Amino acid sequence: MNFTAKEIALFLNGEIEGDAAVSVNNISKIEQGKKGTLSFLANPKYENYLYSTESSIVLINKNLELQKKVKATLIRVDDAYKAFASLLEMYQQGKQAQDIGVHEKSSIRKNVLLGKDIYIGEYVVIAENSKIGNNTKIHPQVYIGTNVEIGENTIIYQGVKIYDECKIGNNCIIHAGAVIGADGFGFAPAEDGKHKKVPQVGNVVIEDFVEIGANTTIDRATLGSTIIRKGAKLDNLIQIAHNVEVGESCFIAAQTGVSGSTKIGKRVWVGGQVGFAGHIQIADDVKIGAQAGIQGSVKKEGSVIQGSPAIPLANFQKSSIAFKTLPDLRREFYSLKREVEELKKQLKNK
Repeated sequence: MNFTAKEIALFLNGEIEGDAAVSVNNISKIEQGKKGTLSFLANPKYENYLYSTESSIVLINKNLELQKKVKATLIRVDDAYKAFASLLEMYQQGKQAQDIGVHEKSSIRKNVLLGKDIYIGEYVVIAENSKIGNNTKIHPQVYIGTNVEIGENTIIYQGVKIYDECKIGNNCIIHAGAVIGADGFGFAPAEDGKHKKVPQVGNVVIEDFVEIGANTTIDRATLGSTIIRKGAKLDNLIQIAHNVEVGESCFIAAQTGVSGSTKIGKRVWVGGQVGFAGHIQIADDVKIGAQAGIQGSVKKEGSVIQGSPAIPLANFQKSSIAFKTLPDLRREFYSLKREVEELKKQLKNK
């Protein structure tokens, strides 16, 4: 579809500089701009490209002062990055709106309740007694177990597996290959040295506005529920163990592992490859640097920690500087040690 600068500015409440009638039908990076596309400039490092780009329309911040003449039509907004994100969201919703209906090659079992305006793709399996809310999109090769509940306006991408009894809220996104509700890692040592499996009879509850990345796994609880609270965002390749609770509006980056029964507070930010021990608690608003090892509870709200084991960020940075100088310090130590030994000998001889 074609959109004019006037239409885009109206949607974004922006101010036009240039030809209001110019139209675009695609998007592009500002450094790779082409005629008929829209770009944005939010990072000052890319300002050079604003004066050479071939993009027809560029979103810029209202407070940006131009250094040269610009060929493109400009739309000034309060925040170019957020405005661009809004346009992408509108574009995505437009594409999703085209997907409606139940494919003939899907398998819908007994007593399944389907909402209005849903999409169910090829080779989707929905087991008995499950419920799918209005406007929800389930892409090909998804498996949904028995007694599963999925809310409205949720998108489930290709190959997702949702085990029995799990509950997914409204306006969620679950990316390809994610597994929701597999057994928690529960085993009891037996007298013969073998490990007896502990049945995992709980479920997973994912609240509204949650996004789950590709190939992320969230285990069902032993008893009760593993819970991902409202607005949390989980990256790709994350492992959430049984009975974990992730608080509202948390951000967790890729390859993080959270051990069983850990409780993470609200608005916690977690870098990539962080490991959490089990049965610990993380306070609200904590920020955790990449590759940290969290071996105990973090009780102070707003803490910023890093390292393995994790320590306050300022201490970690000082320790890192000291660690780099250890070879020099070692040489100085042994040099001083030799000097001291020599002085001792001299004093003894006197």
